[in-house]
Amino acid sequence: MVIRPLLIQGKKSLKSINRFIYKDPKQVGLNAVFGNRDFGWKFELIGLLLFACLWIAGASLIFTQPEFSQFKGFLPGPTFKALFEATQESRFWICVFASLKRIVIGILIAAVMGVPLGILVGFYPKFRSLSYSPIQFVRMISPLSWMPIALLLFASFESAVYFLIVMATICPIILNTTIGVLNINPQWIKMALNQGASNFQLIKTIVIPASLPYMLTSLRLALGVAWIVLVPAEFLGISSGLGYLINDARDTMEYDKLMAMIIAIGILGFALDRIIQKIQHTFSWSWNE
Repeated sequence: MVIRPLLIQGKKSLKSINRFIYKDPKQVGLNAVFGNRDFGWKFELIGLLLFACLWIAGASLIFTQPEFSQFKGFLPGPTFKALFEATQESRFWICVFASLKRIVIGILIAAVMGVPLGILVGFYPKFRSLSYSPIQFVRMISPLSWMPIALLLFASFESAVYFLIVMATICPIILNTTIGVLNINPQWIKMALNQGASNFQLIKTIVIPASLPYMLTSLRLALGVAWIVLVPAEFLGISSGLGYLINDARDTMEYDKLMAMIIAIGILGFALDRIIQKIQHTFSWSWNE
């Protein structure tokens, strides 16, 4: 591609460059919270141990009282015993697979829809102005409030669950992808415009690779929201999934199994988050290099 002076591009090029300059210098991406700074695995282990100590102390203080004796299943000992016994049963792993499948498919559908929208919102100022109010409006609606509509619209409970996960996760994906586009260094855009790059070339060679860490951060945020929606969604007409096991344990008053399923959700969510985090760090490192 032949390099040409920026002035040859004229007003059109200058207008394109201005799209990528912040109007609000205080705007900060969510990646600041989930960045690469850490103090090593020792601090994480200490944090987990402190969390376990708080659980042991709080549960022992409350559930050893005579009036709460029926809730002794919430103590760490019975909980981990029930979790170990559950891992020996095929029913547990079938439910784990069912929940993970719903999480992964729901987030993938939301990503396929949300990432392109986020890129367009960040790249085109007019589209950003047009879409701001609708996105904020949908974002403020509780995902679980879509549940009656999902049950009416979809013939199967499985499809309804996917719909609820998509409605819960698509806005975080759109917004964080948009932040990633807006955080691109304007000098990169200027250099590409100097060489006669089109909007499609800008998006393909600069916007997508540079904002990829933010897209992965949006998936991490979507993962947490998806679990929040999935568990109550699996209470309705579904005969598999960790939410179903929680509801079943509640009905049979097996509180150790109930707490064990909650811990299982935490372990699975933590593992999935770490996988996405590792991928995010890999892409961030590659782009910075």
